[in-house]
Amino acid sequence: MDESGREEERHLPLRDTTDTMPSTAFHSSPCFSLKNPSSLPSNSQQPNSPLSSKPKNPLLLHKHPLYAPAHSNLSLKFKEKILCLEIMGVDSGKALSLNPSLHTATLDSIHSIISFLQSKGIHQKDLGRIFGMCPKLLTSNIRTDLIPVFNFLSQDLKVPDKNYRRVINKCPRLLVSSVRDQLKPALFFLQRLGFKDLEALSYHDPVLLVSSVEKTLIPKLEYLMNLGMSRADAVAMFLRCPGLFTFSVENNFKPKFDYFVGEMGGSLEELKEFPQYFAFSLEKRIKPRHMETVQNGLKLPLPLMLKSTDEEFRELMTKHRVGG
Repeated sequence: MDESGREEERHLPLRDTTDTMPSTAFHSSPCFSLKNPSSLPSNSQQPNSPLSSKPKNPLLLHKHPLYAPAHSNLSLKFKEKILCLEIMGVDSGKALSLNPSLHTATLDSIHSIISFLQSKGIHQKDLGRIFGMCPKLLTSNIRTDLIPVFNFLSQDLKVPDKNYRRVINKCPRLLVSSVRDQLKPALFFLQRLGFKDLEALSYHDPVLLVSSVEKTLIPKLEYLMNLGMSRADAVAMFLRCPGLFTFSVENNFKPKFDYFVGEMGGSLEELKEFPQYFAFSLEKRIKPRHMETVQNGLKLPLPLMLKSTDEEFRELMTKHRVGG
């Protein structure tokens, strides 16, 4: 499948530092609790207070290999904050750049957010990737920002508590999205289009919920309609292939449609039947296979031409040459 025209979030790799640090490193950081997060109740804690005890000997931080390179003029607490982020696998420089408020955030506040997320089933090993993608989360307000998101997951999407982690790991941006201004309007729009399967929306396509209705969803629907499709036909394409909403109009839809019509002589009816056409790479899949079928004097249906594995496609070409 093609990734070049996608506008959705990219999953940043988790920087695994656990192999190169002492086994006590996580527990030496003020960011992590010595308690088992699974023992934390999910709804009975005070949202803005630390949910677990801090390590008894924070001075161990001073001996950590990541601590020494920090500039000598930096304050102790700032160095500890940087170390906290690095231990989780977060690029502290990037996080501080993308979220300037992090400069003044206290370790207590970061610790409270981590503890809250752990109480909701998020694993410690997930935090580096989540915070790396969404550094704004490190300075969010538990009561006004995070609790409403989990209420939305539970009440609007019907996600059970045990599956919070699955949904959040699929789309961490949910945690930094406004329920009132973003998540509920997007859900309302998608349901009006015909997205009725809340489970599929939650576990497979939650990125649609963090997409702007006005700037992302509507313009893509209108683009297909401007090609000559009825609204009903365009909506049907998105319902069959929700990933279309994550593709760029300029980098995906336009070049692929131009090639489809100009070089392949395709029709709108074919795209209506196979909207997945836009999910394949133009340069690596569509063009090479189309040119080979032309050279062999063949015209294959779009699904057969594009969905076949390389081996299956070669067999199709070989059979034609032998038969021809």
